[in-house]
Amino acid sequence: MELIHKATIINEGAVFTGSVLLEGERISRIFSDGVPQEVMNACRITDARGLYLIPGVIDDQVHFRDPGLTHKGDLFTESRAAVAGGVTSFMEMPNTNPQTITLEALERKMEMAAGKSAANFSFYLGATNDNLAELKKVDTRKVCGVKVFMGASTGNMLVDNESALQRIFAEVDALIATHCEKEEMIRENSERYRKKFGEEIPISLHPLIRSAEACYRSSAQAIELADRYGARLHVLHLSTAWEMALFSAAPLEEKKITAEVCVHHLWFSDQDYERLGARIKWNPAVKTTDDRRALREALAQGKLDVVATDHAPHLLSEKEGGALRAASGGPLVQHSLQLMFQLAAKGVLSREQVVEKMCHAPARLFRVKERGFIREGYFADLVLVDPARPYTVTPQNILYKCGWSPFEGETFGCSVVKTFVNGQQVWNGENLTDNIHGKPLAFER
Repeated sequence: MELIHKATIINEGAVFTGSVLLEGERISRIFSDGVPQEVMNACRITDARGLYLIPGVIDDQVHFRDPGLTHKGDLFTESRAAVAGGVTSFMEMPNTNPQTITLEALERKMEMAAGKSAANFSFYLGATNDNLAELKKVDTRKVCGVKVFMGASTGNMLVDNESALQRIFAEVDALIATHCEKEEMIRENSERYRKKFGEEIPISLHPLIRSAEACYRSSAQAIELADRYGARLHVLHLSTAWEMALFSAAPLEEKKITAEVCVHHLWFSDQDYERLGARIKWNPAVKTTDDRRALREALAQGKLDVVATDHAPHLLSEKEGGALRAASGGPLVQHSLQLMFQLAAKGVLSREQVVEKMCHAPARLFRVKERGFIREGYFADLVLVDPARPYTVTPQNILYKCGWSPFEGETFGCSVVKTFVNGQQVWNGENLTDNIHGKPLAFER
């Protein structure tokens, strides 16, 4: 047994000093007053005075590159970076090689993760123009959702057949998660800038190629389809002020259409392209300071339901070139929690809201079984954060296989000092524990 003693617990909208007893994989007792001496005598004790204790972060959108793209990252390396950042569960995307567009490919990923991942895991089944029969077979108790690219991204999985798109929204019972950008608008914008700059379009024009209007039109289409057919829709990585008008601030439990924002769209703006270039090239693009401000406000208001990363590592050599040639995506899971607590310190949202958007809301939204909260009987996925220990991102402490971060040189005000996955400590603030594996996520649907 292990007792996390006298921590500042941030959980379900409350902040209080308490102790949490772990027995095996689960949380056995939560003490808000004193801990009985017989319990103290029977436990290994972690003195957590002055530390925040929160549930493990659930990241609903990552690309860990396994199988087939493992020179960038893999389930072993990226899950270890994740737990070092307090992310104890992840949901991984299908645009790998081969693509995860069959149940057989999905099962192979699950088997790989069981032997390699330090964090708990689930995988999306990817939609194409012609795999509806596979999508309809999804066991929603074991699979987080179906991913639909309504705008081309890394990999060739664009669903651009209108009839196929309608049938997916009409006939698939699983949660549908969408990447929304209008491909035809992106092509038109690209051609316009090609005529002016040739193939080396400046990276600063990326948000004008993958424009706010391209995002809005596609998100609006997804919402119209979900409304028409009664589908359960989750729109990923919102990036514009314009799109915020499409979403409701109603309580999460009342929504059938939900929204995600990623940390890079909350942190960076188009002012950062001059300094960081393609290191902050994502799809959808990082846009203006006004867009960033609107996203932060919508998050605090409840229009945006969850915070994730869209962690997508590339080698730095793959990030070279202009807006057309440089790869889109970047590594983020190791520092997302620290970034969000930094935004809380700046008054963008509260500490309780950080925990709500990164831990509780993903669990509620996906109906993750027995995770995402500090509750007796739940799995002991827990994170201790030292709010008084600054942390500077350097090449030496980056754990991603690709070896870089867009936050290099940034100092965050807090550090992740311990991470527990299923009751086992996997990170002690400096080192990772070997031979500890996460479990497949289960869903109460």
